[in-house]
Parts: sequence; structure tokens; C-alpha cells
Amino acid sequence: MSLQEGLDVDALPGGARAAVEAVVMVADEPVPALVLAAALALPLERVEQLLHELAEDYDAGGRGFELRESASGWRVYSRQEFSDVVERFVRDGATARLSRASLETLAIIAYRQPVARSTVSSIRGVSADATIRTLVQRGLVAESGDESPNGAILYVTTGEFCERLGLTSVDELPPLAPYLPEADVLDDIAGASR
Repeated sequence: MSLQEGLDVDALPGGARAAVEAVVMVADEPVPALVLAAALALPLERVEQLLHELAEDYDAGGRGFELRESASGWRVYSRQEFSDVVERFVRDGATARLSRASLETLAIIAYRQPVARSTVSSIRGVSADATIRTLVQRGLVAESGDESPNGAILYVTTGEFCERLGLTSVDELPPLAPYLPEADVLDDIAGASR
């Protein structure tokens, strides 16, 4: 995790300080100063100084976030004073991440749509009822009529799904074939499970 040979972070807009800030802002877990120093090809002392300067600036600037050091490294956190606002935002599901089960279910629906709940459950090997309800509540999946002759409800992805993935339509989804094992491997897997 190091910079490309010859890239000088001081030459970037905002310099090394902005580079430290950019990395800390996207980290989803605390980043040790030593890791930042290695990633940015800067001396550890300088990175520590920049982190402390940023933390002080955020404190003085009346921002809704702060830069804090924990036992495992540095991370940006929302300020305690805004906990009610942040809690309401998160509780409404605006930033909640999808579970692995939700992502698997969403992928099946995206590539097989329109698809019945029973088909999704069959492919996953477990009931998809709760997961599909969650995806419908989040606006990523919608009902699309029923399937004859058994009348099962069909599900499709929504415009919100495409928007979140940066697609104009599901036709832009990457093909799955390059990621699937060859047919003889699938036969071996199917034979072993019998």
C-alpha cells in the first residue's frame, strides 16, 4: 500500500495535509499513523503532526465531524452533539449497508429478473422472504406482477438499484460468464453434493 514511484503528495492540490485528509475520510476503520506514513511515503513524525493539525482545525471550525485517535488509529467520527440527527438518519436506512444475504439475493434478482421468491430461495438454498422484504423496503426491488400458472409474485430491480450502481439500466450489468467455473467443474461440484 504505497504511492506510485515518483508521486509527490506535496505537489497535489492541498499538499500532504490534504492527502492525509483524503485517505482518513474514506477509511472505514481507524488507520494507524504508521500505515498512513507508508501509504503516502511521508515520515511518521510529519504524518502525526498533520493529523493533529487536522484534528485541531476541525475542532476550531465548528464542523459536524471530528478526527480522533483511538487505540487502533485515526478516524473521522461525527460529533457527539449531532448523535440524535445521525441516529435518525441511520435508523431511516439511508446509510445502512446490505448484508451478504441481501447482496446475494439482489444479485440473483438483478440477473434473473423477473424472478419469483421461490426461485431466489432455491438458488440461495435458504428462504429469501425476509431478505426480499428488506430489499423492497429499501426501494431496490419491486413486485412486478405474478407468474402463471401458480400465481407467484415476480420481483425486479428498481431505478434506485440502477442509480446506486451508476447504471442507466440493468443491461449494463457485467456478464457473469467470465466469473463462473467451466461446465465440467460445475458437473464435479454437482456430483460431489449428491
